[in-house]
Amino acid sequence: MKTSDFDYNLPEELIAQTPIEPRDHSRMLVYNRADQSIQHLHFYDLPRFLKKGDVLVVNETKVIPSRLLGEKEGTGVPVEILLLKRLERDVWEGLVRPGRRLKPGTFCSFGGGLLRAEIIESTEDGGRKVRFHYSGVFEEILDQLGQMPLPPYIHEKLEDKNRYQTVYAKEAGSAAAPTAGLHFTPELMDKIRDMGVEIIPVLLHVGLGTFRPVKAEDLSDHHMHVEHYEVTEEAARKINEARKNGGRCICVGTTSVRTLESASGEDDQVRAESGDTGIFITPGYRFHAVDSLITNFHLPQSTLLMLISALMGREEALRVYEEAVRERYRFFSFGDAMLIL
Repeated sequence: MKTSDFDYNLPEELIAQTPIEPRDHSRMLVYNRADQSIQHLHFYDLPRFLKKGDVLVVNETKVIPSRLLGEKEGTGVPVEILLLKRLERDVWEGLVRPGRRLKPGTFCSFGGGLLRAEIIESTEDGGRKVRFHYSGVFEEILDQLGQMPLPPYIHEKLEDKNRYQTVYAKEAGSAAAPTAGLHFTPELMDKIRDMGVEIIPVLLHVGLGTFRPVKAEDLSDHHMHVEHYEVTEEAARKINEARKNGGRCICVGTTSVRTLESASGEDDQVRAESGDTGIFITPGYRFHAVDSLITNFHLPQSTLLMLISALMGREEALRVYEEAVRERYRFFSFGDAMLIL
């Protein structure tokens, strides 16, 4: 298949710049694969489509304030480091600007010297390995100095850092939010649990590859980014038991899908495991663990649009997206939701 097969026309004004308040008042397009029907509702209507015995799988990763703005020591040139992945205790992989000025051996300063970064070496994809020097607790310093790594299509300043964080975020390590989960409130989650639907956490630390465009025209030439994931024994057991007993596994976000599909196989059983996954799901893929999906509206020609096209069919996905544009849904990270049944 071709990357251009997943293009659609999106007016720029439909790209959401700020989150909806309250969280669960975003709109929700409901697509039923059985009869190809579409309903236009709100996210707080989600319990109407759940039943006792279902499991709702969420990604409990937490976004770190990984965007650091400072200066190159000795010259005062403004610099930016965007942390992607922790390699060792004080060594991180990241993206830097301006790249041509930040060569191995260079030092950068943040917060008036509260945090110093030593550029160790360049990476294959143009990033850098960076060693940090500081006194105190790194996480506390990062929380003080760092900014949330908002996607490049969001131009408005985020007033509250927590609005780019799910209410159930727990394990720090993501460079981007699993945005389908941003619609949940604690009250809505309690209502869902009271129905007899268990909410099961898994983990996938989201990398910036989520936002990188697919540059290869032939999908078979695309190299997928790798992300760390974990599924516990308890999570695997509960998901398998629910499906065995007739319940559905409903994933919150494409990150949860990639986690479960990485941890399952041809026997359709989810396994307890952890590791790195570069799974690339495109039309023709047979899902082993996922029955339904809650997701946002994704970028044209993105791997995420390809994933949902695998679930609902490419032509149907593009038809539904055209409908969403006509109905003036809000798109991307702070946008509205879609439930695929």
